[in-house]
Amino acid sequence: MESEGPTESTGLAKSAAVKLSEMGERTKQLGTAMQDPNRQRRIILVIVCVALLLDNMLYMVIVPIIPEYLANLESEQEHAYEATHVNSSGKFKSNRDNLDVQIGVLFASKAILQLLVNPLSGTFIDRVGYDIPLLIGLTVMFLSTVIFAFAENYGTLFVARSLQGLGSAFADTSGIAMIADKYTEESERSRALGIALAFISFGSLVAPPFGGVLYQFAGKRVPFIVLACVCLADGFLLLTVIKPFSNRTRENMPVGTPIYRLMIDPYIAVVAGALTVCNIPLAFLEPTIANWMTSTMHASESEVGMTWLPAFFPHVLGVYITVKLAAKYPNLQWFYGALGMVIIGASSCVVPACKTFGQLMIPLCGICFGIALVDTALLPTLAFLVDVRYVSVYGSVYAIADISYSVAYAMGPIVAGQIVHNLGFVQLNLGMGLVNVLYAPMLLLLRYVCQMKPSYSERNVLLEEGPQGLYDTIKMEERKSKKKGFSSAGNCVPIDENGLDAFREHGSYSEESSGPEYS
Repeated sequence: MESEGPTESTGLAKSAAVKLSEMGERTKQLGTAMQDPNRQRRIILVIVCVALLLDNMLYMVIVPIIPEYLANLESEQEHAYEATHVNSSGKFKSNRDNLDVQIGVLFASKAILQLLVNPLSGTFIDRVGYDIPLLIGLTVMFLSTVIFAFAENYGTLFVARSLQGLGSAFADTSGIAMIADKYTEESERSRALGIALAFISFGSLVAPPFGGVLYQFAGKRVPFIVLACVCLADGFLLLTVIKPFSNRTRENMPVGTPIYRLMIDPYIAVVAGALTVCNIPLAFLEPTIANWMTSTMHASESEVGMTWLPAFFPHVLGVYITVKLAAKYPNLQWFYGALGMVIIGASSCVVPACKTFGQLMIPLCGICFGIALVDTALLPTLAFLVDVRYVSVYGSVYAIADISYSVAYAMGPIVAGQIVHNLGFVQLNLGMGLVNVLYAPMLLLLRYVCQMKPSYSERNVLLEEGPQGLYDTIKMEERKSKKKGFSSAGNCVPIDENGLDAFREHGSYSEESSGPEYS
């Protein structure tokens, strides 16, 4: 009996050692699997998609919460004032009129700050890489969400909303740029960016009913606390998988093209303009359509809250169709974008003619379907343009895309209300539709983009190392000779007698992209 004690303890020790060894082996296998490039970029795609989902949910979750919350604060102040003063109705009538302006400024403050910070964040991302700015963005978004949860006055809400714009300028830009960097093949890049756009759409369209239901049954803090927890989990996943502070691969990467050079590139300017114009109907309708529905079709609160939710499905359908078409016919990306703008324009013009909630769903779904076509076709085009004309570093070019979105959403809450007040809801929609239809032919300027060839800058060759052997020397001489008869970017636009295309005469920089390499 005495010998059984040591034997039993020895068996337990061996069993524990075996289990620890198995756990260590599984951890090692998991670590090895995480280092696999294909699996790692899928996890990165998940991290970025969750970050974009959170940003857009936080952007839209306040739509059903903040107006009523601020109105309640205003009523409490009014009752407190009336308890101590007499004849106060005039003062608080002006305050109630001012409440709409306060709500508009609060909604727009995020996009305005994002618009101001994006030029700096794009340059910062090009310098340090994509992972650290993404972590910074998630951290700032977490702080802004917590402040939203516990804010009890307008000033604190304004600070939280502005902080969200700061976080979005880093998280959105670095996330999209990271996807473009990890998915280098055009078909895979379009598919990955399409998935990211689907998450953006889901966050924007699901957040209002999500926030409204939780606000009604659980109070103001609960929706923001839920989003803050998801944001915290996404940040920890980023730290675990990517390890931003230990990854120093960016030290050997090329320096990105300055953002001001990308801004004056005519092709990038056309894409940026299209992204702004196509998002104007959505940005301008969000703050105005609720009052119009209430006054014209006597819509209930539930119908107003569910206005944009059905549009999620045509948006995802548009993303799916564009990705499939781009894989088969990549030379028609410009056409998909132009078609999307025509659909947006036609749908915007139909909105004021709707008399019931069911009728209104059709043009709203058309607007979101068209936006999906434009975004899914043109966002990968930005990365392609950087690949073939500049250096394959994507922070600044996607900062320009984020600026394009921010312009629309900064103007929306402030300008749309004034247009409706001065001209009317019908004129607002007709104007937005006309602008989209008129801008669509501008995308014809992108029809030769697909024929550009990725080139290796002669300047980069000279800076890194000289020609190694006869083959490289011959290739260098071929590049020099081809510059006499071909466009410097390899595109199919008219070339003058000096070998420069018409666009490069107006400010594009030839040293960033040299003679094409033809297969």
